[in-house]
Amino acid sequence: MPLFTKPKPYSIRIKDRLLSLESPVVMGIINTTPDSFFSGSRAQTLDAVLASAAEMLEQGATILDIGGYSTRPGASDVLIQEELDRVIPAIEAISQEFPEAIISIDTFRSEVAKASVAAGAHIVNDVSGGNADAAMFETVAELGVPYILMHSRGNPQTMASLNQYNHLSTDIVKELAVKLAQLRALGVVDVVIDPGFGFAKNMEQNFQLLNELSVFQELDCPLLVGISNKGMIYKTLGIEPAEALNGTTVLNTIGLLQGAHIIRVHQVKEAMQCVRLLGTMLHY
Repeated sequence: MPLFTKPKPYSIRIKDRLLSLESPVVMGIINTTPDSFFSGSRAQTLDAVLASAAEMLEQGATILDIGGYSTRPGASDVLIQEELDRVIPAIEAISQEFPEAIISIDTFRSEVAKASVAAGAHIVNDVSGGNADAAMFETVAELGVPYILMHSRGNPQTMASLNQYNHLSTDIVKELAVKLAQLRALGVVDVVIDPGFGFAKNMEQNFQLLNELSVFQELDCPLLVGISNKGMIYKTLGIEPAEALNGTTVLNTIGLLQGAHIIRVHQVKEAMQCVRLLGTMLHY
């Protein structure tokens, strides 16, 4: 029995071209926030944003994920205008400097999603799965862009207390299936599934979710894994987030072995090495 099973091939439309996900791709995180849990991802000036973008693209990132609202547990709320002021200049600058780059906007607000796509973003990455903004699904349908549907409950202030499940993975698949049906009914074609590690899941549940990741293939969508430098790594190992690269690589490897199509990371070079090594195994 092979150690690594090649994930089911998918593609998503990015404007007038198709992005193949037949082989896994890497999404690099650029946070324009002052309070992201991982300080290495923070880029609060346009020069810093462009420097991060250049480095990640050179290292092999396929997608750049721009966020202006920290969604770590307990994070402070941010006004819509402040979020716009953080992300729109960053998206515009990257689009101008790197016109071939694929940009994702990490937001749960339809207004921010709409403005970001107008500024040059190609994908909407919604950590609330449509829960935070009732207009998000319709907005994504109108924009005609790929949508990353993440599982979550509540908001950054309440989600830690909303982690009661009868059967963890089964319950999450069912909740996502309802949202997926709503998106399909609105005409959204390209949907990527994110199980939402750390969002309304405790430490033990995060590891169980990773172990059962293959069940999400039932949804027949590309799968994104976002576990980079998260608490399930650094708290388990008793280290700081900045020291969690090795653990991140280990868990990303497990995610890829179970069929992940996109891995969302802070450190692109090491993630690309992981993808390339596992890809090489397919030839043997």
